[in-house]
Amino acid sequence: MYAFIVNPNSRSGLGLKIWSELEQVLKKNEIDYQVYFTKRPRHATELAAQVSDSGADTLVVLGGDGTIGEVVGGIRDLTKLTLAYIPIGSGNDFARSMKLTKEPKEALLHILNPTGYAYINIGLLKTPNVSRRYAVSSGIGFDADVCYHNNLSSRLKRFLNKCKLGKLSYTAIALHLLLTSRPKSMKITLDDGKTKTFPKVYFVAAMNQRYEGGGFEFCPKADPEDNMLDIIVVSGLSKFKILCLLPTAYKGWHTRFKGIYTYQCKSAKIESAQVLPVHTDGEADLRSDAATFTLEPERIRFICS
Repeated sequence: MYAFIVNPNSRSGLGLKIWSELEQVLKKNEIDYQVYFTKRPRHATELAAQVSDSGADTLVVLGGDGTIGEVVGGIRDLTKLTLAYIPIGSGNDFARSMKLTKEPKEALLHILNPTGYAYINIGLLKTPNVSRRYAVSSGIGFDADVCYHNNLSSRLKRFLNKCKLGKLSYTAIALHLLLTSRPKSMKITLDDGKTKTFPKVYFVAAMNQRYEGGGFEFCPKADPEDNMLDIIVVSGLSKFKILCLLPTAYKGWHTRFKGIYTYQCKSAKIESAQVLPVHTDGEADLRSDAATFTLEPERIRFICS
């Protein structure tokens, strides 16, 4: 049986309309399914826990990166469900990394008649007060602050989504915040036990997928099937140089320049000189001066084609 978790507000309110079209396909093909609609932040996590107890064997997510991040946070046993995704968000970094179609009906037909699976890692963020899973990325500092303000700027997101330029809301807010940001010193301890101290860090992100923020290829080597996290640290750069490098991140070329540091590891502990915003899959409702990024020991089966 299929269970669908639908964010009706995705793509600035078009989520419900897209679901109605897909539901006709399900009924036409006499598919056994249940549907759950999200009603508030973190609700998808509660619904995923409910689905875990429902007897469904395939869980399909309709929403953006934040929705799929919430869903993986609620699955009780990652080994007992098959996950699928129909991207209807504005950033769609998970879909971009996994090379999924963005056409909802085509995506649904792939899910109903799968030809390929991937067994993907799920990230885990730990702060002194919270543990939370993520599917795409988690970060502390500037990128989390951009996510926070991007979520607040619903009017801008709606306008850009209508123009089919939704991913540019992240870029526009990033440019604005960059002018007022004050980078902080951070200590980073990787799983080899070595600690590195970086001055003037703008952000640290732990990437399970290659893309973040609506198409920035922050970690070009990230692979959700390799049991490794890819860490990016942006440190010691002038704001002018970051402005120059930002467009190159769409192609992953930023990693060639001094001040951009990348690592592959099983876990990374971050200690900041100041409390900063922290995000998981673009949802930045946390603040902390310490964060540990790691991976869940189990992987989940995902329909990729």
